[in-house]
Amino acid sequence: MTEPTTLPDRLSSDPSSPYYNEELLTRGVGVRFKGVEKNNVEEYCISEGWVRVSVGKAKDRAGNPMTVKLKGAVEAYLRDPPADD
Repeated sequence: MTEPTTLPDRLSSDPSSPYYNEELLTRGVGVRFKGVEKNNVEEYCISEGWVRVSVGKAKDRAGNPMTVKLKGAVEAYLRDPPADD
């Protein structure tokens, strides 16, 4: 099985989203927003320059994390190199 080497322009951690990719999320994706490492990113879009980050432990009425959309420079990268089997 070949691991992807480039990240998509847009990625979401919500399984109901069309931008969800379990394989990439399992492998580990890191996001830098305006040069700062963010660990609470729910979704990002590099070309449009925004991230959606969770706000504390608050949930909406569907049980999903409450999020806020922030605009700025977005850089996504793979955290760990693929393991050779």
